[in-house]
Amino acid sequence: NGWLNSVVVVLISCKVVLIDNKIKDLTTIIEETKNKIYDLAICGKLVSQDLNNEPASVLLERIHIEKERLIKQGKMKRDKRESIIFRGDDNSYYEKFADGTTKNIDNEIPFDIPESWVFIRLKNICELISGRDLLPTEYNTDKEGIPYITGASNFVMGKVELVRWTMNPQVVTEVGDLLLTCKGTIGEMALNNFGKAHIARQIMAIRNIYNLNSDYLFLSLRFYINDLKDASKGIIPGISRKDILELIVPMPPVYYQNATVSCIKKLDTALLQIEENLN
Repeated sequence: NGWLNSVVVVLISCKVVLIDNKIKDLTTIIEETKNKIYDLAICGKLVSQDLNNEPASVLLERIHIEKERLIKQGKMKRDKRESIIFRGDDNSYYEKFADGTTKNIDNEIPFDIPESWVFIRLKNICELISGRDLLPTEYNTDKEGIPYITGASNFVMGKVELVRWTMNPQVVTEVGDLLLTCKGTIGEMALNNFGKAHIARQIMAIRNIYNLNSDYLFLSLRFYINDLKDASKGIIPGISRKDILELIVPMPPVYYQNATVSCIKKLDTALLQIEENLN
């Protein structure tokens, strides 16, 4: 199996240190293995490429058609700085804007991608929703209303713990949104799999408005977490909407997104079993 071969490559590449025939820090090694798997996935090296499948450019065209439909219906505003990213005949990457201008962006491209993939600004495929704080009188701990997510303290092991509720929701996240902490503790992430909830200003909700694979989108954002932390500013660290929206993310063909997410779930399950056996 392709994914099994990838695990072998990953395990070999991890820094396994043997001291007196004992493996040093197995938990760290497993975590390094997971990170390596995620890196391989986002670069297109975890699952084999199949050029017989629909390329990402076709997916991008469908997104463009849907975006035009939403604009005509008044459900979306046209971005005057909308752009497309392409590779020129000189193998450099360029960004062409709606006003016709083009610039070289080689310095912004994080890694090489397979021929059937494209790069795209996150703002062109997602809606970003900024949270808003509630007054103490506007929320409760009695499970009345919908959940109220206040910040990093709600994020535990990639999931959201619900401890507050509100009868007065104003900025609401929905199932499928990618939640990201953007103030104070930067970079905690989780997919919304629990339903509608109000989010505080310490959180942004990245809404997957074109029904891309949410789990793959999670992987894409995860790749940039350290960069986002480095970009945080102020006495209380924080990242701006622009920091998120201007990220350049890889867009693989649909088949690769789905196959990769399926592969990672199997690998994560296997590594979790190893962790549980160690404990």
